[in-house]
Amino acid sequence: MKEISKFFKFFTLFFIFFSAAHGKILTIGKPDAKVTVKVFSSLTCPHCADFHTTIFNNLKKEYIDKGLVKFEHHAFPLDLAALNAEIIVRCQKNNEKKFELLEAIYNNQKTWALGSDIKKINTLIKKVGLEFDLTEDKMNICLKNSAAQDEILNQRIDAQKKYKIDSTPTVIVNEKKYSGKVNYKKFKKIIEKNL
Repeated sequence: MKEISKFFKFFTLFFIFFSAAHGKILTIGKPDAKVTVKVFSSLTCPHCADFHTTIFNNLKKEYIDKGLVKFEHHAFPLDLAALNAEIIVRCQKNNEKKFELLEAIYNNQKTWALGSDIKKINTLIKKVGLEFDLTEDKMNICLKNSAAQDEILNQRIDAQKKYKIDSTPTVIVNEKKYSGKVNYKKFKKIIEKNL
């Protein structure tokens, strides 16, 4: 009986390890919406947090929830803390909860993205993750998943090559790149023009 129990414990950990922290693009909205908004951001970037809280939430209410816009969050980590925060977001399996966790990480950026002690930063990121049905063990497994890290970093490299990203956030609307600080009123005009 102990052998069976050990086997199931091993199998469960093995499954969690290899299925955890998928590096796929975070997407919300109607898959075939007329407008696709891609945002390349780093979770330690204050301008990215500002974009998320001032533009994304309005965009979600007015366009994404109505099926008019598909939104893609693309990881573009600028440092190890941002990479680890992305991994924690992707550790959550439920897509809606991923976006809620993403928002919480942005909202709490000033409390976890501090200093250079990555162990302390990881502990603070995991505190946020605990509020979204993630366990300490699951987050630790996700953080040790080098395949997830590689996938996120490879997506960053591919995005750099394809879109020539030189700052975060970089916003692409229907494959047209927009840069510079933009408020929601200006962003809404861009969306309306593409509908």
